[in-house]
Amino acid sequence: MEQIKISGLNFSYPDSDGKSLTNVNLSIREGDFLLIFGRSGCGKTTFLKQLKPAVTPFGKRSGSILFCGTEIGALSLREQSGRIGYVSQSPDNQIVTDKVWHELAFGLESLGCDSGTIRLRVAEMASFFGIQSWFFRPVTDLSDGQRQILNLASVMVMQPEVLLLDEPTSQLDPVATSNFVQMLRKINEELGVTVVVSEHHLEEVLPVCSRVVFMEKGRIA
Repeated sequence: MEQIKISGLNFSYPDSDGKSLTNVNLSIREGDFLLIFGRSGCGKTTFLKQLKPAVTPFGKRSGSILFCGTEIGALSLREQSGRIGYVSQSPDNQIVTDKVWHELAFGLESLGCDSGTIRLRVAEMASFFGIQSWFFRPVTDLSDGQRQILNLASVMVMQPEVLLLDEPTSQLDPVATSNFVQMLRKINEELGVTVVVSEHHLEEVLPVCSRVVFMEKGRIA
């Protein structure tokens, strides 16, 4: 089933002489594990941010992006938060609380979910990620790899249908990178979540992805 359909997507930043994205066409199917790779500055981050309007940069855009048949810009902030997860390069740019348990609960609290739902979802995701022992630890006590796993778990508590990740292992050491990628595989295979990731650690991601897209100068080659 086609989950995201991108047609003739163009994007340019304000005061830019050229386009950052040019005539991008792509179909993403439900359950895909899609790897996007290319040189630094080729447009990967800009492209990923088009797939979640809440993080889309200001600029001029043309073309269309359909999410399950609906123009993606028509999704409410609540729908975006629940259905489309986004993980950035640096966990410190997304983590907003002081304790692990509070970080896991923060998104659901922001949506006004009841305490029973919050406790259940947090417990389920902590078990899925195997981080129950971190529960009452300060976030500042965690390693870079642990903070990025917490960041991922906090996004997954929202039960998204699609998970977007922008070079999520760029600040991780080789062991943490391997652990993180295997967790993405588990999310994709066991939870059925569509994964779209830009990544430079190709040796780790290639064995687990189902599709590969190469981006060059704002185009999908």
